[in-house]
Amino acid sequence: MEEKKLYDGEYRLMNLIWEKEPIKSMELARLSLEQLGWKKSTCFTVLKKLSQRGFVKNEQAVVTSLVKRQEVQRTESKAVVDKNFGGSLPAFVTAFLSGRKLTKEEAAEIRTMIDKAVDEWNE
Repeated sequence: MEEKKLYDGEYRLMNLIWEKEPIKSMELARLSLEQLGWKKSTCFTVLKKLSQRGFVKNEQAVVTSLVKRQEVQRTESKAVVDKNFGGSLPAFVTAFLSGRKLTKEEAAEIRTMIDKAVDEWNE
């Protein structure tokens, strides 16, 4: 698969799939009606597109993901940083934290993530 970008409706359906997989397609249609307000035909149309694009597998009416949520999130977050901040992660973090206070726990967690990323890059 070339890109792991999802459109809004696709992402909403994928969230249901990631939370419940493996899930029968009729159960997915029921959940999409309850949680997204979609008719069965809408659910199946989006499901077919996701299958054609390699995001899901629908075999014998059982749906499973072929792409992890983290992969999609990584692609989406990179696109936001590239588009809105010229690819600058520090500029993104500055804008994200502007006017926001972090707890000591959040700051420690972010430091740990940065240290891990630096260590992986230097290996």
